[in-house]
Amino acid sequence: MVNTNIVSTPKGFSQQTKWTTQTICLAAVMTALVFLTTFVPRIPIPLGYAHLGDAAIFLLVLFLPKRPAFLAACLGSALSDLLGGFPLWILPTLLIKFIMAWIVWKLNNGAAHLLRTAVAFLLASLWMTIGYTAFGALLYNSFSAGLASAPGLFLEGIINTLAALLLLPVLKRAHQL
Repeated sequence: MVNTNIVSTPKGFSQQTKWTTQTICLAAVMTALVFLTTFVPRIPIPLGYAHLGDAAIFLLVLFLPKRPAFLAACLGSALSDLLGGFPLWILPTLLIKFIMAWIVWKLNNGAAHLLRTAVAFLLASLWMTIGYTAFGALLYNSFSAGLASAPGLFLEGIINTLAALLLLPVLKRAHQL
């Protein structure tokens, strides 16, 4: 029988993580990881680009305490927008990525099963698609412009979900060592 339990809070971390030097450094390194997975594999889509940063966010939320994971998700993604030439998207990205991380965290609070985790990733990806489509319509004052990015964003969400689910067993095994 296959064990479908995912992960629980890492050893040595309480649910309410204090901002120690260790957690600040952890958040900084994970922010860099989210930035790199968002910035480096940039695939152009209408009004932006697709990337693998959301897979990193999904996995961070499962393996790290809430505050450092959420901070890394938001800042790493926003930093990619800033340095990638999309400064207009920094504030929407902060909000969208925070809610994405919250969806995954809320649906996986404590140990979860693989199906529940997949659903959390897909719901977070759906939120990301809706969020960026809505903000695209607002920022460009055109619903059709916002809608033009939806198929690419949805495909990005599916690819990130699959990537995170494929990496999950490997990271879980490494986490247990």
